Amino acid sequence: MSHNEIRALITLIDDPDETIYSQVRERIVQMGDNIVPDLERAWEIDDFGDLFRNRIEDLLHTIHLATVTDRLKAWKESGGDDLLEGALIISRYRYPDMDEQKVKARLAAIRQDIWLELNDNLTAFEKVRVFNHIFFQTHGFKGNKRNYHAPQNSYINEVLDSRKGNPLSLAIIYQVLAEDLNLPMRGVNLPNHFVLAYLDEESIGGADSGQQGEESVLFYVNAFSQGDILGRNEINEFLTKLKIEPRPSFYAPCTNMDIIRRQLNNLANSYQKMGDTDRSTDLERLRDLLGKTEEE
Repeated sequence: MSHNEIRALITLIDDPDETIYSQVRERIVQMGDNIVPDLERAWEIDDFGDLFRNRIEDLLHTIHLATVTDRLKAWKESGGDDLLEGALIISRYRYPDMDEQKVKARLAAIRQDIWLELNDNLTAFEKVRVFNHIFFQTHGFKGNKRNYHAPQNSYINEVLDSRKGNPLSLAIIYQVLAEDLNLPMRGVNLPNHFVLAYLDEESIGGADSGQQGEESVLFYVNAFSQGDILGRNEINEFLTKLKIEPRPSFYAPCTNMDIIRRQLNNLANSYQKMGDTDRSTDLERLRDLLGKTEEE
């Protein structure tokens, strides 16, 4: 479609005839990301009134959501091994213009600082202490206890900017860095919390865990509490306080698919608490693309 044809199509966006607009909308949505620059330009420059601008905003959101949905489906179909890719897709939902290379560069800088302090002679506990010092002390990451349920606590780009996150987002960054440093750490889904497990290196079978059981866990790490090291007893005490019966899944590594699904669930709940039902519904639909976990 030529530029003039696109321009003519866009001028019909504010047509009062709903039948005509429905046809125009369908054609624009089918064009996908290719028409986004033209829509954004029209929103900024043209002055056709509120109906025109509101419809453009709806079109942009619809196209963007479809792009995120397709990318999440592709990630799932690939096996979900790349946890960082999954987290970036979720950030794309809220920040379509996010610079992914900038996010990766920031992670690489933190990874480099940790790597310089590690060596093969260190024990698993010592490696985690080194990691914790660089991650929490040098780079200043911490749990956002004051504004715990805020959506920005779940987006990896926001957490890298503010150095504050929730248990899940901090654990995602921790795990991504650990994997890049060949440290055998995986996420563990707890009710109302999320921790990491340091695994026996001989038990690791692949990038996406879920195949390892509790027997592969050496100890746990609480990324929300400055990397505190936990044992099974601490997990038991946590469950007892919540009056929740223990399950095997509360002690064993979960899959990256489980992590991203929980991230989407957290965000849906955050927006629901804020009264933003549209975003909450979007995120629930994205979550449901990944199926259900054992706990659900």
